Amino acid sequence: MPAKLKNKVDRDSPIPYYAQLKDGLRAEIDSGNWRPGDLLPGEPELCRQFDVSRTVVRQALKELSYEGLVVRRKGKGTFVASPKFTESHIQELSGFFKDMLDLGHTPYSQILRQEVTPASSVVAERLALQVGAPVVQIDRLRFVEDEPLVLVTTYLPYQLCPQLVDADLAHRSLYEYLETVCGLTLARGRRTIEAVAADEYQAGLLRVKPGAPLILLNSVSYLEGDTPIEYYKALHRGDRSRFEVELIRYSEYGAPGHNLPRGSGFVVGHGSKEGA
Repeated sequence: MPAKLKNKVDRDSPIPYYAQLKDGLRAEIDSGNWRPGDLLPGEPELCRQFDVSRTVVRQALKELSYEGLVVRRKGKGTFVASPKFTESHIQELSGFFKDMLDLGHTPYSQILRQEVTPASSVVAERLALQVGAPVVQIDRLRFVEDEPLVLVTTYLPYQLCPQLVDADLAHRSLYEYLETVCGLTLARGRRTIEAVAADEYQAGLLRVKPGAPLILLNSVSYLEGDTPIEYYKALHRGDRSRFEVELIRYSEYGAPGHNLPRGSGFVVGHGSKEGA
């Protein structure tokens, strides 16, 4: 059981009690006093320590759960959640493998499928191919420290990289293989992100419950000259993934270097820093 909380509710503060309690609990987690897997004090104990109602405690815990800092398990209590893995390839064309290596983790992939298939209408449109054209399809379940985090399906034009059919990508970056073996360097990409619910197949592979929140990335990457080289769909576990995005404000008033059309607003950089 973690050490006793030091923070108290300030009854003279205009900040709601639940928000103060939430900040106090978060401080214990951020400071390292509470570690992933630690059981938090029960609701009665938190009520007693902070001299607040159970409604206040439940609201604070609910907010922390929404933020992914704690996990509430029915009949067992509330536990400090495992930290999320931060990825930057929303804004940089780096890829999952490199992001995890840069963070000091050891990623690897379980190859579920790797073969030449005819391009569907959707894949053909993304890769600027004829429907039915041969593409290399690679389905991978991607792990970090033996925990499945991402389920990704990737399509690439077979004519540009036929070597991929036999490539061993279990412990290797696809982007690094494309560059060093196939002589293909990605120049830019365009990605979208949305929240979806896990179906039974996805949940089984990612070790989450059906209906659990997943983060879906759809991406098309291009070579110099705007030739599409890669289309993928990646499902990231919502409880273990976080994405960092750099926002750049482009002025409407003609500031130097800020020359996007009026109404462009905030733009997220993707690889070559083009607008999403």
